[in-house]
This record gives sequence, structure tokens and C-alpha cells, in this order.
Amino acid sequence: MPHKHMRNGKWTGRWFGQVRHLGRRHRSPLLGTKTEAADWEADKRRELEGPTPAPPRSAASTATVSLLEWSNKYLDFAVRYVPKTYSEKKMILARLMAMKGLDVLMPAEAFTPEMALDHLQGQYEARGGNAANKERKNLAAAWGWGVKFKRLPSLNPFLAVPPFPEHRVDRYVPSEEDFWRVVDVATGQDRTLLLAFLHTAARRGELFRLRWEDVDFEDGSVRLFTRKRKDGSMEADWIPMTWELMWELAEHQDRTGRAHEGLVFTHQEGRHRGEAFKEDRKFMPTLCERADVKVFDRHAIRHLTASILAKKGVPLVIIQGILRHKRLSTTERYVKKPDHLRSHLRLLEGGLGQKAQHAAQHRAQQKAATA
Repeated sequence: MPHKHMRNGKWTGRWFGQVRHLGRRHRSPLLGTKTEAADWEADKRRELEGPTPAPPRSAASTATVSLLEWSNKYLDFAVRYVPKTYSEKKMILARLMAMKGLDVLMPAEAFTPEMALDHLQGQYEARGGNAANKERKNLAAAWGWGVKFKRLPSLNPFLAVPPFPEHRVDRYVPSEEDFWRVVDVATGQDRTLLLAFLHTAARRGELFRLRWEDVDFEDGSVRLFTRKRKDGSMEADWIPMTWELMWELAEHQDRTGRAHEGLVFTHQEGRHRGEAFKEDRKFMPTLCERADVKVFDRHAIRHLTASILAKKGVPLVIIQGILRHKRLSTTERYVKKPDHLRSHLRLLEGGLGQKAQHAAQHRAQQKAATA
């Protein structure tokens, strides 16, 4: 059974396989996923125990599927996910099928780790490490599905390729001042939507599908539905509302005259007026331009909520509950600034510490005066 790699009592995020044979323990190097560790154990057992005669199989059990059939069947399964996720998986598999020199009608079991490397290396050179690793992750998941349901070989050719180096760029998160400048120029539903993002730390789709029956003014809570679950199913969470958000939503309901079972946010004009509010790429850029601030997206407001709470000393585990993350490590990525280290680093300051502090304060005042 695969094991988690622990260091100082904490999981490092890596896995290793372990096999005992004839009183001796064999251990794998550190691996990235539990599946890789399980595959290593299976291969090691076969190596140690030697080949065993395969049992006779019926004609039905020896049937193989082509790469194209595997791809299409997996997409039929993946339609359960949100449209954005399904579209992403469809494009990734389409790029694989378009790989130069690849026969899409070949048996899937003939697809080798070398072929996987050629494809992913091409993606790395053309689109960078982030894109190549996302491609690797999705193709590995598709192959894992094929192992379960289409008798594909258990050795996953995509997981055999090590991850590529990445250059990650942090999401831009606005300052509180810039956010409120945007709120000040927003009116009507736009203002309500911005405040709802801040006060609930909701994801975009969660607010776009929000209905009035999910808003409980008496109890002071709002119910958010999310598909951020492994099987793609919906899951509901009740979130307490602040007084400001309750007042804003009540004003919004009075202003729009919505029925209690209708959608909270809908298109306000145009041919889609009254329909569900979906993607609007001009929404945030237009408001940011009007407020004369650097453009940020709606998900950045979720990061801003976490940052504000962290600055005010809210424990990370509480912020995790507000953001509704399954893992604390995910919440840690939302709260990046290590301000808790500042007081400790000041222990390094010597005789210049006070002088440097006065100089820094003077420079900050000058900058503020000329802004």
C-alpha cells in the first residue's frame, strides 16, 4: 500500500511505495502521486516474484480499444463536469489526437511513455511548463479512467513523464483601497454583486446560480452550491451573512422586484435580460477602468477577503472554513504575505534600526504627498 512521506510529523505532499519480499523491504524513491506509488509497487512485485502464467481469457476480455475510442468514451463520461472543465478536457485530448505521427486508431495499450514524453515535451516547448503540467495531469486522469473502465494497462504513460519546471505568476489581488474605489463607481446590481463576492468569498458560479430561496433573511445566512468536488456533483454550504450584505441584498430585491424563487442576479439589459447572469468579460475591466485602478478579476476578490481576515489576525483554520477549502494548504496559497515574520526579522536590526525606521517613514510620507 502506498505511504505518505512525512517530515517532522508533517506530510511533504510526496508518496512512496513499499514492498516486502522474502523478509526484505524494498522502497521506491519519492513520487508525486499515490497512483505512481501504487504502480511502482505493482511493477516491483512482478519483478521480484517473476512472471506468472496468465489465466485463459475469453474473447470479450481480450478486446482492446483504440486511442480515439478511449478519448471519446472519456469525454462522454466527463460531460458531467461544468462546461469550462469539459471544454478544457476536450481541447487537451484533441491536441493529443492531433500529435504528429500518431495513429489514433492504434490500440491504446500500444501507447508508450516515450510517446507521452514526445507529446508533453512539445507542449512544454510551445506553451511552457504550466500548460504542459496541466496537460499531463488531465491526460493521466483520463488514462486512469481507462484503466478502470476500458482495460487499459495499469502503467500510466503520462505519469511516467516527470513534471516540467514551471514559472508561476501570482494572481493580482487589489488593495482594499482600490476595491472600494471600484465599489464607489458601481451602481445597482453591479455594486451588490461586488459586495456579495467580498462578504461571502464566493466563487463566480456560486453567485451566478444563487436563487432567492437560497437567501434566508430571517436566519441571516445564504446557501451556496458548488461543483468543486471530485465527482462533479453539487454540494451546498450555508454561509452566515454580515449585516451589510443582508441590507444590500434586501435593497437589491426591493429594487428589482424579484420573486422569492427567482435568480438573485440576472442580465439587466439586452436580449438576455432577465436570464441567468453568466460570463461577462467586460464586467470587471469596465468598472476598474471607470475607477482608474489596475484591472483585477472577480476571483481576486476571494483572495482579498482572505487577505483582509489574515491581516486582522483571524486564524488560518477559520479562513479555511470561510473559503470552504477541503485542505488547509489550499488556504495558505490565498494568504501569501509573511507579515508574521516581520517582528522576528527586526531582531537583526542593529544601531541603524531606528534611523532606518525614521527614513522609511519620511519617504512614505513624501510618496503619499506627491500621489
